[in-house]
Amino acid sequence: MSELALAVFASETGTHLVRPPRGERWRSFLRSFDERAYFERLAACGHRFLARSSPDFPPLLRAIHDPPAGLFLRGEGEPGLLARAAVAIVGARASSGYGASVARSLGRELAAAGLVVVSGLARGIDAEAHRGPLEADGTTVAVLGCGIDRDYPAAHAELARRVAGAGLIVAEYAPGVEPAPWRFPARNRIVAGLCAATVVVEARERSGALITADLALEEGREVFAVPGEITSALSAGTNALLKLGATPLTGAGDVLASFGIQPEPAQSERSPLLELLPASADELVRRTGLGADEIARTLVELELAGRVTVADGLYRCMGL
Repeated sequence: MSELALAVFASETGTHLVRPPRGERWRSFLRSFDERAYFERLAACGHRFLARSSPDFPPLLRAIHDPPAGLFLRGEGEPGLLARAAVAIVGARASSGYGASVARSLGRELAAAGLVVVSGLARGIDAEAHRGPLEADGTTVAVLGCGIDRDYPAAHAELARRVAGAGLIVAEYAPGVEPAPWRFPARNRIVAGLCAATVVVEARERSGALITADLALEEGREVFAVPGEITSALSAGTNALLKLGATPLTGAGDVLASFGIQPEPAQSERSPLLELLPASADELVRRTGLGADEIARTLVELELAGRVTVADGLYRCMGL
């Protein structure tokens, strides 16, 4: 049985298949399917196919209960990078500025430490999770919920190009497959399946990110959740995960420790903001003349690095 044929058949019929189906429709498809010609068309478009039986197929993904027949690949990375130590960073599409900063900082720090950062190329947390590794010249993988030839959302075409240049874009769906609501939960099992750990940064109560977390838990993978304000709808999902036993995430070091990676020593240079603490974010904006976004981003980075702490809106140097 050709795993490529099974992947193409599933894509064309809109079905979720782990094994060949029974029936004349499948047999008829097999009789007409020209595998060599299809491979040639893929190559002409710069795409590849990694079959589930290939020795390069990621072992963690093969181990899930419903692995795809294979993955279509786009990008400069070799298939072997999908077997490297990887962490998924997922969360809300309509994220807060804080959540976006956390996702980007985590992506940057984890990739700088050698981990592959996996996400879904969606708006919000996913996009920032990809941008962080790109800033660190690290490796990131985007998993699509549509055909491998599509950039979804279209507004992320440039981000997709950069991800492909630094890693891989993958999909279980053949070229030409349109996005559909049911394909995204299926996509999430691949995001979780590629990774030994999943980080949920922000999520509403019924967020797709929670599907990814549930799938990771089902496979016995570690799940981290970023604690959030109890009054924020964007924190309802992550705080619920914490109640269910997810590991609270207070910095990139928590994730690195789960992989047995020793975090790099903190940079010796002091941020100018540290000299102005204790202070609120608004006070720092007024006193420095910097934009609120830049201040927020720097404070998140300092917090994740364990150099500042915040309580009641007031930022202090650690130990003060």
